[in-house]
Amino acid sequence: MTSPSPPTMKAWLYNTTTSGLEKNLYFDASARAPPAPRHDEVLVQVISSALNPADFKVPEMGPHARHLVIGMPASPGMDFCGRVVTAGPDADFEPGQLVYGCHSMPMKFGALAEYLSISGSLIAAVPEGVSVDDAASLGIAGQSAYQALLGYVKKGDKVFINGGSGGCGLFAIQIAKNIGCFVAVTCSTRNVELCQGLGADEVIDYTAVDVVGTLREKGVMYDHILDHIGLPSELYFQCHHFLRPGGVFVQVGASAMTTFVGRTAWPAFLGGGRRKYVIFFFKNTQEHIVKLGKLVQKGALKVQFDSKYEFEDAVKAFDKLRSGRARGKVLVHVAKP
Repeated sequence: MTSPSPPTMKAWLYNTTTSGLEKNLYFDASARAPPAPRHDEVLVQVISSALNPADFKVPEMGPHARHLVIGMPASPGMDFCGRVVTAGPDADFEPGQLVYGCHSMPMKFGALAEYLSISGSLIAAVPEGVSVDDAASLGIAGQSAYQALLGYVKKGDKVFINGGSGGCGLFAIQIAKNIGCFVAVTCSTRNVELCQGLGADEVIDYTAVDVVGTLREKGVMYDHILDHIGLPSELYFQCHHFLRPGGVFVQVGASAMTTFVGRTAWPAFLGGGRRKYVIFFFKNTQEHIVKLGKLVQKGALKVQFDSKYEFEDAVKAFDKLRSGRARGKVLVHVAKP
């Protein structure tokens, strides 16, 4: 039986990002709800939403991103798990089903709201035994980690992950280990045990040693590099000393946009990088969402949570995310399961 689409909903909204998105979030108990789903769209009642840096970074890129691409007022949040309320005629989901997934980018009707609408091609049914919170956390970071390794590595390869304790890094460690790779990572002192506990074979404490110098001493040994940080700045330019010929340096994230520009524009004959440099672009893929859910179900992938907040504390959740010190996912409980 199809449930009617509600006209209003509870939601966290923003109209501007001046001084930071979270500084402008306000709660509306009767915000406009998404329109009734059409075609393969599914209307979902959100239960949990996991936050990602892109939730504030993209809207803060400027008015064009907020008003032309997203539309205002908007609710932040891309990752979610929730229950199907109603579905369009071409959707393969039924009311009452638990589903999870993510928007491909920040949207007008984001996940920090009672309801959202999304294409059925971007979500999957929650596997039996997988918690709502775990499922809600796989979308952006989980897929990014998986895609940054997919097609690049095979069993027996050696992978270096710069930034092992962030959202993507913690997933990448486990996915690479599941493939059968040797995994080395960087992190701070307080996160060494965390990375080791998730399977990292070697951990380089960037607060205690010179990362590039340490890698150069090891010699050419890695088959693939994931960089989530963009620092140290010379990491890519020196990577031919520790990344094998034919190996790829994948830039998943960086602290500044200038990192991408500098690393692509500086030619090798002037001291630039001598290995293939790839800037990672996220692709929202149902097949990958399903794969990640199955890994969690099998116990091969564990979601590490830094903190969980209730819906009324969404601003505090963004404050924690913005701090850059989250050890794993920051999650918001939007509703009761």
